[in-house]
Amino acid sequence: VVLRPAAGSRQQDPPGGADGLALASDPGGTLNFLAMVENLQGDSGRGYYLEMLIGTPPQALNILVDTGSSNFAVAGVPDPDVTSYFNTELSSTYKSQGIDVTVKYSQGSWTGVLGTDVITIPKGIYGSYTINIATILESENFFLPGVQWHGILGLAYDALAKPSSSVETFFDSLVRQAEIPNIFSLQMCGAGLPVSGSGTNGGSLILGGIEPSLYKGDIWYTPVKEEWYYQVEILKLEVGGQNLELDCREYNADKAIVDSGTTLLRLPQKVFSAVVQAIARTSLIQEFSSGFWTGSQLACWDKTEKPWSLFPKLSIYLRDENSSRSFRISILPQLYIQPILGIGENLQCYRFGISSSTNALVIGATVMEGFYVIFDRAQKRVGFAVSPCAEVDGSPVSEIEGPFTTADVASNCVSSISFHEPVLWIASYALMSLCGVILLILIVLLLIPPRCQHRYTDNDVVNDESSLVRHRWK
Repeated sequence: VVLRPAAGSRQQDPPGGADGLALASDPGGTLNFLAMVENLQGDSGRGYYLEMLIGTPPQALNILVDTGSSNFAVAGVPDPDVTSYFNTELSSTYKSQGIDVTVKYSQGSWTGVLGTDVITIPKGIYGSYTINIATILESENFFLPGVQWHGILGLAYDALAKPSSSVETFFDSLVRQAEIPNIFSLQMCGAGLPVSGSGTNGGSLILGGIEPSLYKGDIWYTPVKEEWYYQVEILKLEVGGQNLELDCREYNADKAIVDSGTTLLRLPQKVFSAVVQAIARTSLIQEFSSGFWTGSQLACWDKTEKPWSLFPKLSIYLRDENSSRSFRISILPQLYIQPILGIGENLQCYRFGISSSTNALVIGATVMEGFYVIFDRAQKRVGFAVSPCAEVDGSPVSEIEGPFTTADVASNCVSSISFHEPVLWIASYALMSLCGVILLILIVLLLIPPRCQHRYTDNDVVNDESSLVRHRWK
């Protein structure tokens, strides 16, 4: 194995009634699932995007599909990393709401103005619909070099919508106006293909249901624990069939989500360290630079070699709808040891498709490319089925197995206390501080003798160092 620096190759994350519908394709109606097949393009390194027509007359833009956010936003001014943008002045149907909005992602942020306009989806549901749309006027590390998309389609719940949950999300608007079922499903076909390659990997976003041709075997469902992100409950992880033996709450610290806008499988630091140690221990490579695991180096082999046989399978156990059962989704190394284009003439270089995270376990494209994922909002659950396009050299690179008992796992692996927004943390601290101040005043009042007035001297003044109030606020 040859190690190469990964500078310039390491990718940033792009910002970010089910069962009865399987045969609901209706060429003459609003829903035609077969017409939506292959309506996505992209790759795991830079995200998968959908073509959309916005405004009157229509302006064609590519929109990143992101299940980890909730705003629909498009470039509203020229940007060096964007090939097209939505010019509101050219649309007779655009209406500005005059509301500023800022959205921050795990990487990148943007600021814009909310408005409304009509959209149509050429390979989506029939008809035109009026949607809340933010035009991005300023951004930082959001539009990345080489991306082929011009905006972002946030498909998570309205709890994450900015500036408030009162902003109706794109999909909620479709469900209400087109009267489609409150469910969508997603297939991303990039297994074994180069990260940030041609950007023409196929994919499908099925709005309103499930397309039978996009999966094999059964669909396994896990409950959505809370409707903000698509938060799920992970019970355990296995590397090469060996349980990591961590407390299950470690896997859900402080949340576990399914997010198509994140390129990698991201793991809380403690879980990440355990996974790396287990992979290194079970791998056939005895000596391996730490730079590969952290993403600062690529591992390169001769082009005639396929390194995937050197690495173990990775399994994630999710709680079933029947809480006493679980199922596992497994990815083979072809999904997490990812080829990178254009490094050496005789070498093929690879990156590690797993990274550490400070605030979540994120099932991103590294895992999602192995599965057809159903976001069943109506029944508050996320489904996984094996994807037919998750094959490399004719062999499947993903598996689903179950059911398994949960007798050896805690009844609840998700912390019951979670503060979703920084403002809630601030409010909680403010309330605690206020209570502290009131308590202090009461104590002082109790200590002061009645009808006794005291003239303060310089020695009586409470300085900053001894002020309880000051220290409560710090």
